[in-house]
Amino acid sequence: MNPIMQAPTIEYGTLAPMLLVFGAAVLGVLVEAFAPRYLRKVMQVPLTLVSLGGAFALVLVQVIMRGAPTEAVAMGAVAVDGPALFIWGVILVLSFVCVLLVNDEGHFVASAAAVPGSADEEEAEAAGGGHTEIYPLLLFAVGGMMLFPAAHDLLTMFVGLEVMSLPLYLMCGLARRRRLLSQESSMKYFLLGAFSSAFFLYGTAMLYGYAGTVSLPGINKALAGGALLDPLLLIGFAMLGVGLLFKIGAAPFQAWKPDVYQGAPTPITALMASGTLVAAMGAVLRVFWVGLGNLDWNWRPVMWAVAALTMIVGAVLAITQTDIKRMLAYSSIAHAGFLLIGVMATFDKSQQNAGSLSAILFYLLVYSFTTVGAFAIVTMVRDPGGEAGHLSRWAGLGKRSPLLAGVFAFFLLAFAGIPLTSGFFGKYAVFAAALASGSESGDSLGGWMTGLVVLGVVASAVAAFFYVRVIVLMFFSEPAADGPSIAEPSMGTVAVIAVAALVTVGVGLFPQPMLDVAHQAAANLFIR
Repeated sequence: MNPIMQAPTIEYGTLAPMLLVFGAAVLGVLVEAFAPRYLRKVMQVPLTLVSLGGAFALVLVQVIMRGAPTEAVAMGAVAVDGPALFIWGVILVLSFVCVLLVNDEGHFVASAAAVPGSADEEEAEAAGGGHTEIYPLLLFAVGGMMLFPAAHDLLTMFVGLEVMSLPLYLMCGLARRRRLLSQESSMKYFLLGAFSSAFFLYGTAMLYGYAGTVSLPGINKALAGGALLDPLLLIGFAMLGVGLLFKIGAAPFQAWKPDVYQGAPTPITALMASGTLVAAMGAVLRVFWVGLGNLDWNWRPVMWAVAALTMIVGAVLAITQTDIKRMLAYSSIAHAGFLLIGVMATFDKSQQNAGSLSAILFYLLVYSFTTVGAFAIVTMVRDPGGEAGHLSRWAGLGKRSPLLAGVFAFFLLAFAGIPLTSGFFGKYAVFAAALASGSESGDSLGGWMTGLVVLGVVASAVAAFFYVRVIVLMFFSEPAADGPSIAEPSMGTVAVIAVAALVTVGVGLFPQPMLDVAHQAAANLFIR
């Protein structure tokens, strides 16, 4: 007799944080469909916050009570290992604070279907309409951010990529002010994002043709015994890399970032600049570590060039910017280059891998919180037409609002990596791990890594110029008579800025506890 076939099991407990977020997103859609309009926001905000907070609590329970799993779950499609749990925790906290920004009045258009400047738009504004569907869209995006870096095969990763990206395309076009600019940014993001997704999917098809599987461990196993110069492999690697590097905004695939960051509603910009970067970097690490680890000699030079170009483009072009959000976008591009230095450090096959991985996780944590705080302050500096984006409008802000300008200056110093800020220890951790990895490798990688770190230090010095330029503009220039006003912050905005400042100061003074947490998450590396 044939043995009884048992259905494959799914570890719902391990996947509970992600399932909770997706379940709340579906429930939010039902609220939009059936709840009266006047009740929607009252129901959506608590639902969103409770689901994100509950998912974070479940991550803590998983870490404390059960530890990180050592095998992939969901029939091998999802790997919830130590790095994935760390990334999930960071994404959930960032999403929670971004929801507090989203909840502020005045960021989103009352009726997206109305033509900008039309009577229909004015009528919707007068009626006090609002887009409460932002909340389920945001939850779907967060669910995608959680699935993307934890996916154990390329098809699941593609699903996570699309679930993360599609809601962001929509939310970028819903700004209440400068609607045409917002819609333009949404369209650019959609078109370029669709191209990058196509590259990712075609790369997946090529790698399947080479390895006969889309499983990351399966691809790595095929590399161990196959031809490393196979055209299917090289083309698949190149196309897959384009799709992944686009999401982190690495050069030469960074053109979307400044336009999208400038036009999108600032709370959504904050979410993209923090949560999306964390998720995308986690996916890059998993693909190149787990799936393409045996191809490292082929893509070391490529990644070196991309990291160097990304740092140069981000640092140099940021100097020429006159809009605060575009400047922060190019700053984000430069920081993506710094993170790629850490990715280069993981090429070493020694135990230094864990140190390099923990450095990247630590950098992601400290940078993302500082970024959310900086964008929260941007939402408060207002002109009659909306946020005061032009840098000239920030002149004399230190005299109009010393506390606000001081906190923003502190965030900028953290971006620059000044000592006693979290940014200093983030850069130090990545640079030190890269140098240690190069010295331990005993091959030409040592020279590559040293040169890349030197370039990173130079790029940091160049970046410090435009950060300091803004600080000088705020504190050493006279405010214009018709200068911008400072909006009365809501409790949510105050909480976001306070949390970001606390993390930036606390980690800057006492970095060891968070370094230990990152090291513990990276200790067992990725599930292979």
